[in-house]
Amino acid sequence: MKKIKLITCLVLLLAAVHLQAQDNALEKNSHYTGASATKKQYKAIYQLDQNDPHIIEKTFRNINNALSDPRLTGKLQVELVAFSGGTNAYLKNSNYGEDLKKLVEKGVIVAQCNNTLQERNISRDSLYNFIAIVPSGNGELIIREQEGWTIIKP
Repeated sequence: MKKIKLITCLVLLLAAVHLQAQDNALEKNSHYTGASATKKQYKAIYQLDQNDPHIIEKTFRNINNALSDPRLTGKLQVELVAFSGGTNAYLKNSNYGEDLKKLVEKGVIVAQCNNTLQERNISRDSLYNFIAIVPSGNGELIIREQEGWTIIKP
C-alpha cells in the first residue's frame, strides 16, 4: 500500500512539474516580440508568376507589410519581379496601376521578365511606363539569391 501511495505521489509531482514547465513556456512565448533586425540592410525579391487576383493582392499586401515593419524601417530593399501569368498585373488595362505606382514611390523595384513579353507577344508599350524590364525573371531570382536576397513567393 505504501508503494502505491509513493508511486501516486511521484506521478502527481511529475505532473505538477510538467504543468509548471508548460505554463513557463506559454508565458515566455506570450512575451516574444519577434526577431531583432541587427543587420544594416535586408533585401527581398518577391516573385509574381500568377494572374490570380488573390495572389497579386496578397503580394502587394506582403510587400507593404514588410516595408511598414518598424524593425526594417530604412533597412529594407525590395524588388517585385513578374513573369508568366504575373505579367497581367503590369498591363495598362489591369486594376493594379495605382498599387504598383505606390510601391515604386516607396522605393520598390518593379520589374518584368522580357522573355515572357517575347513569348506572349506583348509589347513594352502595353505595360505601365514605370515598369523596369529584366532579361528573364528566373535569371533575376537566381542572381538575387546569389547576392543574398531572400526570395518570397506569396
